[in-house]
Parts: sequence; C-alpha cells; structure tokens
Amino acid sequence: MSGQAMTIDFHGHVGRWDHLLMEDDAPKLLRAMDAVGLDRACVFDIFHPDGTRGNDLTAAFVARHPDRFIGFAYVSPLVPQGMVPELERAIDHLGFRAIKLYSPYTPYEYNHPIWDPIYQFAHQRGLAVLAHTGQDAEPRYLGEAAARFPRARFVAGHAGNTEPYRRQAIAAAQRCPNFHLETCSTFRTPGVIEELVREAGADRVLYGSDLPLMDPRPQLGKILTARLSDREKRLVLGENARRLLRL
Repeated sequence: MSGQAMTIDFHGHVGRWDHLLMEDDAPKLLRAMDAVGLDRACVFDIFHPDGTRGNDLTAAFVARHPDRFIGFAYVSPLVPQGMVPELERAIDHLGFRAIKLYSPYTPYEYNHPIWDPIYQFAHQRGLAVLAHTGQDAEPRYLGEAAARFPRARFVAGHAGNTEPYRRQAIAAAQRCPNFHLETCSTFRTPGVIEELVREAGADRVLYGSDLPLMDPRPQLGKILTARLSDREKRLVLGENARRLLRL
C-alpha cells in the first residue's frame, strides 16, 4: 500500500486472561505494534462488572503511553444503576473515546431494554459502541438496537466471526447506516475482508486485532493482502476509526 496513513487497532484488551495466556504488558504490546507499523490501539478492561475498577486500570494503562493507546469505557447491566454515572466519569473525566460491551458476561442479548441507557448515552453524544459478536452474542440483536438509536455508532466486534453470524452482521450493516464491522479474528477466512468491504462498504469496516489475545501480524496481514484498493485499505486500517473516535 503506497503512501502514509495512520493505522488504528480498534480492538485491544487491558487486564489478564491467564487461561488464554493473555497479559497487558505494555512494552510487549508496543514492540508488537511497532513491528507491524500500528500507530495507536484502542484498549478496554472487561473483567469488572462495576466498570469503575476496570476503567481505572485502563486509564492508568493509557496514561503511560497516551500517544499510542486510546481508552474505551466498559460498563455492564449486571450493575444497572451504575452504568450511566460510570460512563459519564469515563468519558468526561478519564477522557475515553468510546464504549465497549460484552454480553456473554451477562444473561442479556443486546436488544434487551436493560442496555438502553447505554445506547441512549451513546446516541445523545454520537459515540461509538464496540460490542463483542459471534455465536455467543448474535449480531442481529445488536442490529435491532442500532435501528433504535441512530446517532450512536455501533461496531460489531469480530463482525460475527463465523457463519451464519457474519451474515447477520453484514445484513445489519446493510440495513443501518450507523452499523459497522470490525475485523479481528473472523477465523482468518480467505476472502473475508473483501466480503465485508464489498457487502457493507469500505467506510463501514474497521481493523482490529484483539491484542494481546491475538498476534496483530496475521490480523493486519489479511487486510494488507486483501484485494482492495489503497483507498479502501486506508479507510479500514485507520481512517474510519479516526472518524468514529473524532481524533
């Protein structure tokens, strides 16, 4: 890909996931990012349902390298009364740029009304909401929420991963102009990046790697080697994220 453009990884973790050998060692993450030319990475901590502790850990992590990491706020409907106050704190005082949701840690699908205060907060402020999707969190439910909160910017993490869930994510993007697809994992299916861009549009696909859970090299490589134009690759690798995060 010719020319220079900012590359932004839209999907990264803070915290430890020991059974998966994941740890947020900042020097290791920076070495991995530098090795593949990643300018910035978005990170979040999904391991504390109150939100406060995890967001504080994310803020401390980002503060060590604020030019490289971007914090996302995590809240959970397991602590419903704390969701909006914690979002206000994380966005207004910690300086986070978007919201992260993870429904498999809850009994609620993304179309359940218990999530609505989060969506309404994002709708009022025009924020991006990155939500894990796949077999354990079907994108069709996130699409139903996106239709009801059109000023929020919904991003389907993993783009549903495997079929038929990837098709659900694509269908939601085709119905809702505020629905986006993020590329991490997708099981490295041959041609998957071309499919997402062809079906949803290059301006609605965002690069993510799931670092440090996954190695960013194959996640980035499948985009660099995809049969896309240079302009389409620039959009996927960073320009779409810059727009959604208002950087």
